[in-house]
Amino acid sequence: MREAVPWWARIAAKLVLSRLPVGYALWRKLNLFAHGSMDRAEYAFGVFQQHFEPLQGELRPGFTALELGPGDSLASAIIAAACGAQWTYLVDSGAFATPDLGVYREMAAYLRARNLQAPDLGGVCDVDAMLQACRARYCTEGLQSLRAIPSESVDFIWSQAVLEHVRRRDFPATIAEMRRIVRADGIASHRIDLQDHLGGALNNLRIGSRVWEAEWMARSGFYTNRLRMAELLRIFDSSGFSVDVSTVNRWEKVPTPRGALAAEFRGLDDEDLLVKGFQVVLRPK
Repeated sequence: MREAVPWWARIAAKLVLSRLPVGYALWRKLNLFAHGSMDRAEYAFGVFQQHFEPLQGELRPGFTALELGPGDSLASAIIAAACGAQWTYLVDSGAFATPDLGVYREMAAYLRARNLQAPDLGGVCDVDAMLQACRARYCTEGLQSLRAIPSESVDFIWSQAVLEHVRRRDFPATIAEMRRIVRADGIASHRIDLQDHLGGALNNLRIGSRVWEAEWMARSGFYTNRLRMAELLRIFDSSGFSVDVSTVNRWEKVPTPRGALAAEFRGLDDEDLLVKGFQVVLRPK
């Protein structure tokens, strides 16, 4: 049913719905404006392992971890603790995570079934106690939260389909802050989804920046910063990271007609427009 709704109708619907006086908890129950699927144990563990497993040999014992954009769940704090993290930051742009302790106890049980030493959550009575048991902190002010983290204090940073949602105006500063807080021998892993979040093509490039970057548009639940892979790699490099692109996913042909794109995007190379997503590993230079 979702696939049958055209991209422009999704924009119209979300613009209207986002202005209703309804809290995020209800939208999450209705599967609207959801911030990922990290409240599912198997999925959350799989995402963490995708970033952690290839790099764990480079991390010091008792490492400090940071997830950018945990979304609907703080399960990553439990997973990181079970995998050896001494401290974990979970940084988001709002308090989106579920307070349902059942989700977190299920995550701990899932890990123990895989012979990992998950924190004991049997006696915790709220999310704050759960975070304390995991030696974790939930920070919900986005860029401001990153700025409050001490310099060179984090060993491992990761995100899953999050960086494309950082406001374009804040993106260089966000990457600069990640470079500031990561240790000299630290590492970051990011999966970035460059498809539009309307129909899985490039429909977000149809609209000019004057409209797209307006506050009323950017806060309507489908915003992406529309930075393409080449530009993202330049920002990572200029921020002081060495860049290793580990995976690139491409369309066979540009999915949205070039003539339908806003003028500012029509001149982009096909090679850049064909990239639907990629995974990158960043290390301080």
